[in-house]
Amino acid sequence: MTTLTLERATDEQIKQLARVASDAAEKAVKDYFKGADVSKEGAQRVHANGDFAARVREGAILALADLSVTDKYKDEEVSSKYGYLSGYKKPKDVIEQTNLLRQLFPGVGFADENMVRPVVANAEGYFAIPRWQSIAPTYGEAVQKVLDALNKAYKGKFKNWREGQLGPDQLRQSAKSAAAWEQIGEAQKGFDILVVPAQFGLRHRGRSVRRAREVMESNEFGLGAFAVGIMLLTHADRLKHYDDLYVDCAGDEFHDPRGSGAPFDLAPVFCFSGGELKFYALWSGFAYDYYGSASGWAVP
Repeated sequence: MTTLTLERATDEQIKQLARVASDAAEKAVKDYFKGADVSKEGAQRVHANGDFAARVREGAILALADLSVTDKYKDEEVSSKYGYLSGYKKPKDVIEQTNLLRQLFPGVGFADENMVRPVVANAEGYFAIPRWQSIAPTYGEAVQKVLDALNKAYKGKFKNWREGQLGPDQLRQSAKSAAAWEQIGEAQKGFDILVVPAQFGLRHRGRSVRRAREVMESNEFGLGAFAVGIMLLTHADRLKHYDDLYVDCAGDEFHDPRGSGAPFDLAPVFCFSGGELKFYALWSGFAYDYYGSASGWAVP
């Protein structure tokens, strides 16, 4: 399992959090006195009681500990030695990727190649991902077109175990993923193909999807079935062997109405077994050593 590289919070981040806490405390006090029947003497009594500040401080520390520590789902990690067996090392040149995408999806435009900069920490390089809106009117239809292209690329050795189950009632982007793509799209206005720093699963190998989501950096987000499918199309050497690291699509949420779990508690996955590429969905709490969540970074 890849170890996260963690840096200490900066002085500026600490100052920002202190301002947020101060503003929140002020709003809480104002809201309380607006709605509660508290006398002037009662307010003075609170002010004179040193326990008030201690309780506010205690509450702030508890909130900081709960929200900053990544212990949630910490038991959903297993050791993994799986990697990229079939030949993939790093992303191809962006121009090569975009040329291939225009062949696969006629009518798709160009990318802003100036977005290729020094790679952010933990990313493997830059990937070219079309806006799904340039492929189809709905996200599910865009995913289906990518799956159709994969079926052709793998010469029919492809199995979609979720055939006919890609409507909005079963497949959707996570809120964080959708927001990240919107931010990236806004920064690359006028281009059909977006240039995104990303990694193909190795960083989060051995983690369940929901654990991977939990430990992702603030500007890191899970990639969904559309983006991962595109990456497989432009990098045919990534997933062609049973012992390759399989790819969790942590940027999507999937709902199986026949299941007994909570709605949208599954995530799409790509794997290779029985001599063919397969697409299906698994519970986001499963942790397998041969799966890893792909992710990208929304950078300015």
